Amino acid sequence: MTAEDRTLEALGLAGVPREDPLLYPGVWPADSGLLDGDRLLPLDRLVHPDRVPVLAVGSNASPGQLRHKMAESGITATVPMVRARVTGVDVGVSAHVSRMGYVSASPVEAPGRVRELFVLWLDAEQLEAVDASEGVPRPDGNYGRAWLPSPDVRVDLADGTSLPGAYVYVNRHGVLHDGTGVPRTHPGQRELLTELLVGSPALRELFGTTAEEFSARARADVLLCTRGTRLFAEEKRVVDSGLERYLELQQTGSPGTGPSLAPPRT
Repeated sequence: MTAEDRTLEALGLAGVPREDPLLYPGVWPADSGLLDGDRLLPLDRLVHPDRVPVLAVGSNASPGQLRHKMAESGITATVPMVRARVTGVDVGVSAHVSRMGYVSASPVEAPGRVRELFVLWLDAEQLEAVDASEGVPRPDGNYGRAWLPSPDVRVDLADGTSLPGAYVYVNRHGVLHDGTGVPRTHPGQRELLTELLVGSPALRELFGTTAEEFSARARADVLLCTRGTRLFAEEKRVVDSGLERYLELQQTGSPGTGPSLAPPRT
């Protein structure tokens, strides 16, 4: 495969949900790779002990979205994206309306559940950028970064390595449930917004009757997003993700100082 064939455009991975919300969570790669600008290159190894492992459950696993976030912060360093078999976590729905125009994914505790997810191996600068994009440093930010230790959550790589744990972004608002109190899974943006609008006259009053209207209105009005987030709680659609306890254990200080993980050396 030539260098031209490795571009995100050629691989069908260039879409950016931040620019086109209904693409969320974006297209994920078929396998592990090294994000290098607008290319996804082969990886020579799956474990990067000088970096921090972060589980991506939503658009952070989309190379187009990740490239956009890095470029926004002026970061050009490569990012290893490693496909992993993860046991104990599922992909739920965040209980907040993003100002980007979508309702994003959020991890939920799911004992015994096995999902194919991506581990991003981030250096300190990249971790800071992704933290900022998730609102981690802000008291009113939507996500906190939590360390999920093994064996509570098992992260197995294709080379046989089982990681001692990984970070993940846990939603501070909780997650949406399926009507029975069980966290619902994220089906993709258009389907999700359509279902949410059908089920709530109040949500339709705020955001319109279609997924397109919802995204357009949300992107145009931060205060409207706040009202939508509050409505989720008022309509009793929200439950805990089950991962909040890991946020409470989150250490402060330099990136990579969570349990069982040495600080990054980059």
